[in-house]
Amino acid sequence: MSGLRLKTVTRTQGNNQALKEGRIRPRTCELEFIEVDPLVGAFRRMVRGLEFDISEMALTTYITARMHGKRFSGLPIFLVRAFHHGAIVYNTRSDIRGPKDLEGKKVGVNRGYTVTTGLWARAILQHHYGVDLNSITWVLSGDEHVAEYQPPGNVARLEKGKQLLDLVVSGELPAAIGLETETADVRRLIPNAAEAGLEALRQWGHYPINHLIVVRDELLETHPDLGADVFNAFAESKRDYVRRLQDGQLQAPDLMHRRVMEITGRDPLPYGIAPNRQTLEEIIQYAREQRVIDRPVTVEELFPPSTHELVG
Repeated sequence: MSGLRLKTVTRTQGNNQALKEGRIRPRTCELEFIEVDPLVGAFRRMVRGLEFDISEMALTTYITARMHGKRFSGLPIFLVRAFHHGAIVYNTRSDIRGPKDLEGKKVGVNRGYTVTTGLWARAILQHHYGVDLNSITWVLSGDEHVAEYQPPGNVARLEKGKQLLDLVVSGELPAAIGLETETADVRRLIPNAAEAGLEALRQWGHYPINHLIVVRDELLETHPDLGADVFNAFAESKRDYVRRLQDGQLQAPDLMHRRVMEITGRDPLPYGIAPNRQTLEEIIQYAREQRVIDRPVTVEELFPPSTHELVG
């Protein structure tokens, strides 16, 4: 151990549990874990103040931050993945009966336009259901983690003092993305959303990434071996988790990972660029289409060269 002690934020879950419990440790540093609840608060604090040395972060927040010169870099450690067909809700008393009916409407977005769930859900609407995203006015309930980001012209802000769920319940907004709550009048727009996500995986390899790990650039520049070492520690912790999944030791909330493993026959949480290139290229494409970023970027540009060949 070098004596390097790094403030680290990552929410405890199966694939990082061994690391957080100290059963697995990096070689070149010690991780001082700091709990931030809700976790999204850590994203903002990292983007705006570089408060941590290592932080979990939403992938679209990271891509946006990268475009605006923030001084941290992502490691291809993809901690959280999810299917987002269930993220779109609608008011059952409205005239919406399917995704195409959203066209020409105002649709709420929980938090900011660059939220990763929102980006994936809009991409599903566009690419799986043929929805014209530009015909919709997206109404945000919050601001962006990257303060410098300016959303496109068809994005508006919720009127001060109003709550997104209340507006969907009342019908003032007929639909929204990112609301967890269902009521008598608010339901998921895509039927059997969980199965729809898994079917998209079967048909197209659709398997969205939500979160990765970022490290302050100053540390990566000063300690050239740090990126690979942190990657390997997270990867070993994840392998411990996958072994327990394979042995049947884990059930809910790990059911989705088990289903993915059954469908693909592979590790449900692969780390590294190579096994995730399709998904990374997709999210870059969608970020361009939705005007989250204003120039093309390659997958390799998002990650330090020392991590390009790593797979875990």
